Formats: sequence, C-alpha cells, structure tokens
Amino acid sequence: MLILTRKLGEALLIGKDIRVVVLEVRGKQVRIGIAAPDEVVVLREEVHQRLTQENLQASAFQYRDLEEVSKSWR
Repeated sequence: MLILTRKLGEALLIGKDIRVVVLEVRGKQVRIGIAAPDEVVVLREEVHQRLTQENLQASAFQYRDLEEVSKSWR
C-alpha cells in the first residue's frame, strides 16, 4: 500500500487517466474528487462488497427453484 500526504487542492495520478484531488478536509472527513474515463468504474468499497454479495446470492443454484419451474411446465 502506498501512503501519501496531500494538502487541500493537491492531486495524485493513477496511471495516465485517473486523477484524485483533495477537495475538502473537515475534521476526520476528507472529500475527494476522482476524474476517470467513462469506461472506468469507480465505486465505494462498501458498495462494491454489497454488489458482489448480491450477485453471488442471485447466481446461487437452488435445486428447489428448478423443481418449482419444472412444475409450472407440466
């Protein structure tokens, strides 16, 4: 992990296309701005984790679901 110190208004670059800027520091909170190409998905970590969990649950195969579907075809 790279640890950096940035002041208000300062930025860091990730690759050639992603720029992260410190917009505001208020107590223990830091507001950042992220400029990235449209094809780059930027998510908060907790949102990514929730989406991953929901996708895993949605893709889980349940035999009883198959039984219900097969009953409706009869």
